[in-house]
Parts: sequence; C-alpha cells; structure tokens
Amino acid sequence: MVAVLIDTVAWVRIEEGRILCARPRGKDVFYIPGGKREGAETDLETLLREVREELTVGLIPETVAHAGTYEAPVDDRPGAAVVRMSCYYGDYRGTLAASGEIEETAWFSFADRELVPPVDQLLFDDLKAAGALR
Repeated sequence: MVAVLIDTVAWVRIEEGRILCARPRGKDVFYIPGGKREGAETDLETLLREVREELTVGLIPETVAHAGTYEAPVDDRPGAAVVRMSCYYGDYRGTLAASGEIEETAWFSFADRELVPPVDQLLFDDLKAAGALR
C-alpha cells in the first residue's frame, strides 16, 4: 500500500535559540507555521499566504531561503500518510499574532521537541545539531 503524501511548506523563525510554533484551533499539537499549497502555488507563494493567514505578518520574499526538506509518517500505523515539509527561513514585517485558524503561538526550545509531530522533530534535530536551538 502506497502512503498518501501530504506536501507542506513551513516557516522557520528562530529567536534567542527558540523556534516559533503554532497550535491550530481545536488541536492539541503545535506545528511549525505553514501549510499545504493551493492549486499550482509555488513554495514561496504558499509560504507567504500561510504565514500571512496564520500569523498576520508579511514575509519579505527576497529574504526567504531554503532551510531543508523533511519527510516522516503522520503516525506509527503501517501505510500512514507521509508529510513532506519544505522549510524556509525569512524575515518579516509586522507584528506576530495568532489569527484565523491559530489558537496560540509559542517559542519552543529543543526540550519541547516531543510536543511537535515527527516531521517537525527532524527539523528540531537539525537545528540543535547546527547550534540554532538551545
């Protein structure tokens, strides 16, 4: 059985050794901000739209840089869907605030790794190894 691939993009925002995470309304799990593309959107178009919708800020397109792409199963079940998360750094304009589908935001250190899904944990591992997460 071929697993379903969920293709997403995510914004990696690190400040003072902690990464910005968001918890959607009605969920108890935090994620790296971002989401799924709509139609034929590029990674950049998806990233700009999702960050604006979720966090009320505008990413500055010329500062966006690829941080890595990660894949992991959604959960431990055989044949579970696989999430591919293409991650990008980028500067922003505006004031960060949860909006729309986001219930709350939080700044996580590596110690909070278990609070995010498996694909996000791969990013946490790389950021810790690079000395970016405390």
